[in-house]
Amino acid sequence: MSTKQTRQNRKLTIQLILAVSMAIFGCVMIVAAFLVPPTGEIHPSVLTAFGEILTFAGAILGIDYNYKSKAQKDNHEAESDNEAV
Repeated sequence: MSTKQTRQNRKLTIQLILAVSMAIFGCVMIVAAFLVPPTGEIHPSVLTAFGEILTFAGAILGIDYNYKSKAQKDNHEAESDNEAV
């Protein structure tokens, strides 16, 4: 495996971990907005908005990861086909 492919795989792995963690933390923040009594100064609408933003960002990163990984797989298969010919 070349250095470029290794770097790209590492970047995709980091992106996937970030997408999943953002989506999970966003969902936790949305649930926390409904369950936590108002002991602090943070209004539940702020927690809900922040949770929705994180969930949306995680979903966008996850979709981007999906298409990048499919493109990388297609490129790898095309290179394998060209080498076989």
